Amino acid sequence: MAGDRTIYEKAMNAGHSAAWDQQWDRAIAAYGRAVQEFPEDPDAHRSLGLALFQAQRLEEALKVYTRAHQLAPDDPIPLEKSADILERMGRLREAAQLYIQVADVYIAQRDLDKAIANWERATYLTPGLIPIHAKLATAYERTGANKKAIREYLTLAFNFQRLNDTEKAIQAVQRALRLERDNPQALNTLQALQSGTLIPRPPVEEEPPEAMKRQDSFDLPIRQADRTVGEADARGPLGEAEEIALSGLATYLFDTGELGGGGAYVLQAIELHRQREIGPAIQAYRQALNARFSHPSLHLCLGLLLLEQDQPQAAIEQFSRITSNSALAAGANHGLGQAYMKLKEPKKAASHLVETLRLVDLSLAIDESERVQLNAIYNDLQATIPQSDDKQLTAMNQRFFSLLTGPDWKQRVAETRRQLEDTAHAEGATGMVEQLAEGGEELTESIARVDRYLRNGQLTLAMDEVYHAIELAPTYLPAHIRMAQILLADNNIENAVEKYRVVAETYMIRNQTDRAAQILNEVLRVAPVDLSIRATLIELLEKEERWPEVLEQYIDMADAYYQLADFDAARKTYEQANQLAQRLNADPQTIVRLLHRIADIDITRLDLRQSLRTYEQIKSIAPEDERARHALMELYYRQNNRVEAIRELDELLQLYARQRRFDQIVRILEEQVALYPKEMALRSRLATVYRRLGRIEQAVEQLDALGELQLEANMRSAAAETIRQIISLNPPNADEYRKLLSTLGG
Repeated sequence: MAGDRTIYEKAMNAGHSAAWDQQWDRAIAAYGRAVQEFPEDPDAHRSLGLALFQAQRLEEALKVYTRAHQLAPDDPIPLEKSADILERMGRLREAAQLYIQVADVYIAQRDLDKAIANWERATYLTPGLIPIHAKLATAYERTGANKKAIREYLTLAFNFQRLNDTEKAIQAVQRALRLERDNPQALNTLQALQSGTLIPRPPVEEEPPEAMKRQDSFDLPIRQADRTVGEADARGPLGEAEEIALSGLATYLFDTGELGGGGAYVLQAIELHRQREIGPAIQAYRQALNARFSHPSLHLCLGLLLLEQDQPQAAIEQFSRITSNSALAAGANHGLGQAYMKLKEPKKAASHLVETLRLVDLSLAIDESERVQLNAIYNDLQATIPQSDDKQLTAMNQRFFSLLTGPDWKQRVAETRRQLEDTAHAEGATGMVEQLAEGGEELTESIARVDRYLRNGQLTLAMDEVYHAIELAPTYLPAHIRMAQILLADNNIENAVEKYRVVAETYMIRNQTDRAAQILNEVLRVAPVDLSIRATLIELLEKEERWPEVLEQYIDMADAYYQLADFDAARKTYEQANQLAQRLNADPQTIVRLLHRIADIDITRLDLRQSLRTYEQIKSIAPEDERARHALMELYYRQNNRVEAIRELDELLQLYARQRRFDQIVRILEEQVALYPKEMALRSRLATVYRRLGRIEQAVEQLDALGELQLEANMRSAAAETIRQIISLNPPNADEYRKLLSTLGG
């Protein structure tokens, strides 16, 4: 039903106006109203998607752009934006596949340049896409970009060699040499291939291709970590707060004229403070407090000097009074963190230092959406502190102390937070603590290089770099996880699985069971039939009493046994899963699924009686389960129990009738008649169904066959009744049936 065009246009105009002013919440509301008015309108969906995108509500934007693509399949923009969102969310393989689809749309529109740009993006995100590298090579060749074409042909050669197809690898290099006969890289590659030597991957561009840089009218702000941050006070947030406090105190005194009494002590304290006469300055500040002079800046200055005088407990008393002061909070928390470090209370120190980082980062944020994201990161980091051991936290605090000093500390805070974001995404909050505790900036930079090499498929460089990271911090488990990822990318499955196993065991020793479970699940995605790893995971989950996850693992383990054709172990494990599911009062669908698998195994083992009992159990739980009823019917036939078989058939036919699935009634009866052509009950039921559907000729055919079976069985009276039914249908040869009926005395 069409909506109101006036309301739609008014909403769209309001959305455009809000978008122009970058008021994204208003734009979302307006575009949403337009979509409600015309739910099939692609323009409204595109606009709503963009507003959600700019508000960094990426999941919602992705859904809206997906709908926009469904409404306008020939429009590349929704697909392109969906790919961009997936990329920002770290779902690189999915993003690459969408970029390939976008390229196909542009090819259909004969826009080769934009198709090339999207192919480039796909291969940048997911190296090793052989068909796309081939398309790029051909496209570059057609457009005269020979250097790029050569690089793609050499990339193809590298990938073909990895697939052990040397012939195709050589052909790819020969195509490159046709473009530049004396190209040294191509000649060296050809020689290496012919001698059986492994060839290196051609260099990958470090940045996305120029053609893929977005030029949206309302693009997202530049990430804070990419902005230039000017020089700051080398002493960090506490040093900056000191300058603010000293200036603030002086300004307050002269603005209020409070230069006598406590104010006089403050003036004296400020002068002594600036001259670094620390002892006398502290005494003057205390005299001001005794004279009932109170100001946040005074507490900051006094706390800082007490900290310098190695009086951490007294400093804490002063800093604690001003943690809610917006101008001084970062400095106060920085001071509290240092004071608790001196007192060897690492948990309290860590809490205040994380809060310092939060406040600094928030002060550099562009908008509210960025502030929300930053708060989420630091909330996660704060939540890990109570569970972390003191040794880890002491190392982390030392890292914070180093991080928050030097003229470029603000920039390093932003860079560190970017690394924490990546770590949190891949390894959770505990991974952030490990990264901060186990190594300094050199480790952070090393891991960043590993990730970049891994993304670009530069596995040799990635492995070299991860060895360097492990040398820096041998117990830093995320580095070992990276090594497993590299081994996996290099198709070295066995060693990758073993490395993951060792990492998981280490996490278990550290009592970091959640992280151990994550790693074991990661291994099982790679090696789903590795039963020892799955058993370890089950044991871990049982200790944690995470019973729903235990149930899932039992089912997966039973599936693995089944794939390995170990039916005894599979059945036993399915039975364990079933018992657990009953105990957990799991949903009936799960229990029925398990019982079906148990019954399947029993049939495979020819244990028909047990499978009958299991299917009867399924029927009691799920009366409308067609598969169970069909299986029961077949099992009764196999046992030559025709009475029970027909009873099950009738119940199944009644089920189909209630569901008005008459085609299924015909199908199953026809199948059964084909399987058991001499079963009179089946012929009779199929004839009745044909008759009700008006398929007279087929009804007569079934009744005729039924009559013959009855005569063969010397059931003359029943045969006569069947012939009367045929005559009542008035077939063309009705007279012949009348003669037959008369011979039967009918």
